[in-house]
Amino acid sequence: MTGLHVGLILLVLALALLVIAGRQRRAAGLPGGRVIYTDTGGWNRLEKPLYDTELGLTGKPDYLVEKDGRILPVEVKSGRAPNAPYDSHIYQLAAYCLLVERTYGKRPAYGILHYANRDFAIDYTPALESALLDLLAEMRQAETHREVPRSHEVPQRCRGCGFRETCDQALS
Repeated sequence: MTGLHVGLILLVLALALLVIAGRQRRAAGLPGGRVIYTDTGGWNRLEKPLYDTELGLTGKPDYLVEKDGRILPVEVKSGRAPNAPYDSHIYQLAAYCLLVERTYGKRPAYGILHYANRDFAIDYTPALESALLDLLAEMRQAETHREVPRSHEVPQRCRGCGFRETCDQALS
């Protein structure tokens, strides 16, 4: 086999690997850019959580991708996408945006919610940040109450709750 043949084979192999890597990146919901943090455990050791001492807020986004000098959090959800992202998923992503800003000093313009069949880019606006901070304050206030009433009428949520065994308001 000549050097030209070997070079051609290596070129085809490199292109095939590039295509495979691109497909895997898209399947994970990652935008173009450099992955600087991952909490999936599949690539390397788990990263330490992002933490803000002022708010007492801790979080571990699935991925942080550096793109064009910005850091974007990516949260991967295993299920199929709803028609619109759930508020709880939006606030989780907003919390990661806040933690990125406070940890790295770079405010993300948006974050990505990746579902099995669809992605949502969620703008991290001042209004979303304000709503998140209000929600965190409300949660801190609720921590001081001895009795907190159940906030839903959905038996499936109760079945999956970690407090089910000790809750006197459990459904079914």
